[in-house]
Amino acid sequence: MTGFQITTTNNNTIRFRFYADAPVTCRAFAALLPFTRTFMHARVSGQEIWIDNAPELDIIQENASVFTKPGEVVYGPMKPARTKTADCMGIYYGEGKGLDCCNIFAKVFDEDMPLLKQLGEDIWKQGVKELTFMTLD
Repeated sequence: MTGFQITTTNNNTIRFRFYADAPVTCRAFAALLPFTRTFMHARVSGQEIWIDNAPELDIIQENASVFTKPGEVVYGPMKPARTKTADCMGIYYGEGKGLDCCNIFAKVFDEDMPLLKQLGEDIWKQGVKELTFMTLD
């Protein structure tokens, strides 16, 4: 289990590596692939694109925090039930801080960070974008 990639509607591919610190989340996420969702820009958590209709993952909190680094990917676990971010997924393309703990489970390849930054800027300036998630080739 290495990671995943996203493909944009203009055929850019951005690759991500799974973190060893989140094995439950990584396995569950990999089992969801492939899927497509329309991402929007976050309003208060910083330089983040996100969705609130992510495929449901009935997983525990692991490697969870509100503090992220640019390029990291987060998923809201279903447990504990009080989690405000359940069924949410976010991708930070710059500085940010989540509203509640999410599982931090992947990070963009360093060489693909410029593409991720451009995607985040495009969504911020132009609105939502459809992204397709697939197993890393």
